[in-house]
Amino acid sequence: MNATVVLFTTFALLCLIRVPIAVSLGLSSLIALTMIDFTLYPVIQKMFSSLSSATLMAIPGFVFAGIIMSKGGISHYLIEALRAWIGHIRGGLAVVTILACMIFAAISGSSPATAAAVGGIMIPAMVEAGYPKRYAMGLVAASGTLGILIPPSIPLIIYGSVAEESIGKLFAAGIVPGLLLGAILLFFAIINARLNNYGMLPKASWNQRWQKTRKALPGFLLPVLILGGIYTGIVTPTEAAIIASVYGFLVSTLIYREMDWRKFIEVVKESINITAMIFLIIASAVVFGMFLTTEQVPQAFTEWIEENAANKWFFLLGVNLLFFILGMFLESVAIILITLPILLPVLGLFDINVIHFAIIMTMNMEFAMITPPVGLNLFVVSGISREKVGEVVLGVLPFFAVMLLALVLVIIFPQIPLSMVR
Repeated sequence: MNATVVLFTTFALLCLIRVPIAVSLGLSSLIALTMIDFTLYPVIQKMFSSLSSATLMAIPGFVFAGIIMSKGGISHYLIEALRAWIGHIRGGLAVVTILACMIFAAISGSSPATAAAVGGIMIPAMVEAGYPKRYAMGLVAASGTLGILIPPSIPLIIYGSVAEESIGKLFAAGIVPGLLLGAILLFFAIINARLNNYGMLPKASWNQRWQKTRKALPGFLLPVLILGGIYTGIVTPTEAAIIASVYGFLVSTLIYREMDWRKFIEVVKESINITAMIFLIIASAVVFGMFLTTEQVPQAFTEWIEENAANKWFFLLGVNLLFFILGMFLESVAIILITLPILLPVLGLFDINVIHFAIIMTMNMEFAMITPPVGLNLFVVSGISREKVGEVVLGVLPFFAVMLLALVLVIIFPQIPLSMVR
């Protein structure tokens, strides 16, 4: 049997019996390599060398910063300040939820972390104010996807590492699409709240607003510190990740005083678990890439596209459908590492900008976060709200159309992501 068929069949079977993605990818690739008489001696060396990258060191930094923000009180005070200013307007709590997700996204780079940090506070608040619980869960799950689009973004770091593109340029490309999706979600949330007459909070006094704003100010400065440092060229994304981690730790311990030794150990453990999962997938993907290179799969795919794809719109439609299907079963990092080495050579055929394609791919990964059966945000919100995953899925459905609108606009108008790239 053809080794390529064996690879993908074995990978699919291992995933179906719930073997971790990293193990499934690495093991199936090793089996395929043995079938083509490939010398396995360099495999371990390649796996380790793939992780020896300054670019990838940004990932544990942003993961740690996001988790410490959630557990150290920073996210709580940010949300309290937003609620004081706009919680009294019709749809105000939905607006607070989306804005909080946008701010948290500018720190964590992670979609599940964004949904967890904001959802734990806002879902009970929205339900108490008269919002249907299903709608509140759907809003948090959908808004949480902004965590991987608004920079810093872990998937964009992975994309840059594979495509050898500037992380700073990729981050810049994510700003306008992230704001666009946030704005569309805000518009939908406000209209929906007014049509359904959802509840509001009592109006806060000016004194309460300024008190809560002062309390939240150190948290508001964190995304400014990260993005401002990167785009002014003062620091690299990796350095910004470390600065964000140190700053978040100091704010949580010295200003808010909500980070004790027990919480710190929890933050470290969670950061290590998430980082280890991502890095193991990257290392396994290197073995997968070795097989693809040896068997010239990207070249064969390019030739097939040349013969069958009528134009770039046909190609993009097919790729988006592929991402949607894969997103139902795989985690976003795995999808990028599996498909990007095959797709990159084809982009030049249709004159598709590599950075533009990065944003298209990342926005598709947002759908993967809320698509059953393995959408991570669905499980995060289900755990927070103590509801069945099916209820969260029903809550998310109305937001698919909203997110699809943003994706279509970005595909049709490349200037949306490229406007900030220098």
